[in-house]
Amino acid sequence: MSHAASGLPVGRGLLYLIVAGAAWGTAGAAASLIDRSSDLGPVALSFWRCAAGLALLLVGRLPRPRARSARAPLARRVRHAVATGLGLAVFQTAYFAAVSATGLAVATVVTLGAGPVLIALGARLLLGERLGRPGAAAVAGALTGLAVLVLGDGGATVRLRGVLLALASAAGYGAMTLLTRRWGRDGTTDASGTTAGAFAVTSLCLLPFACVEGLVPHTAAPWHVALLIGYIAAVPTALAYALYFAGAAVVRSATVSVVMLLEPVTAAVLAVTVLGERLTAATLTGTALLLGSVTGLAAAEARGARAAVGEVGEVGEEETVPV
Repeated sequence: MSHAASGLPVGRGLLYLIVAGAAWGTAGAAASLIDRSSDLGPVALSFWRCAAGLALLLVGRLPRPRARSARAPLARRVRHAVATGLGLAVFQTAYFAAVSATGLAVATVVTLGAGPVLIALGARLLLGERLGRPGAAAVAGALTGLAVLVLGDGGATVRLRGVLLALASAAGYGAMTLLTRRWGRDGTTDASGTTAGAFAVTSLCLLPFACVEGLVPHTAAPWHVALLIGYIAAVPTALAYALYFAGAAVVRSATVSVVMLLEPVTAAVLAVTVLGERLTAATLTGTALLLGSVTGLAAAEARGARAAVGEVGEVGEEETVPV
């Protein structure tokens, strides 16, 4: 099940994506706790998330620097960092703007719902990756589950400006995913380096907007807020994005987009168990549909990888039979 270009097994890549998606889902609950304790705005929080995550990644890379011969050329690494960082900046900033314009529910459904569709189309046109009927059914099931989970309680307001911003956010997310997959197939991606470079570019893009919004929060519990920011920087940022970039390099792009829908599932579970929100039929139904779709598509991806490795092994054995 290993991917020839990067050496990372597809099964392990799927596991990385599952952990990353679940970790991303905890960021919303932590951000809600920060919002209750301070006046730190969403753009400033996103800046601190990326900047502190970058610092943690750089510290983590110090004990085991990579050999110079194993590293891609500097110009290529810079291009990768700029492209991924811009995609991440558009993804996060446009999403926050969409939430402000049309509300959390609609922004989440449009962004996370349009992402798999755009990625599946892009993967077919640019990478030649076929989704197939089972994959299309899994994507449809996942999007249905997302809509039920987020919109099930009603009360959502749809505004055109917010929808357009959410689509821009989905486009940034899609570009980031497709580029990572393409570089992974070419064997020119480094998960840790890509993550660090993306965070550096995104931090620079967000800094002026964060300064306008206010970088330093006013709070009666500074240590509490600092610990929460540290958690967001460490787990759903530095760890999760490193796992995401590693997994997205070896797993088909459409599968990546569906697996990452575990984020709203985790967020919903934490909203009920930690934040005290009520458990509804929509939450249960949407969660079940999403988990079923993710499980089915991940299993299909793993079976396909095993079949591909088996074919390669059979070819290799036939070529080594003495005549």
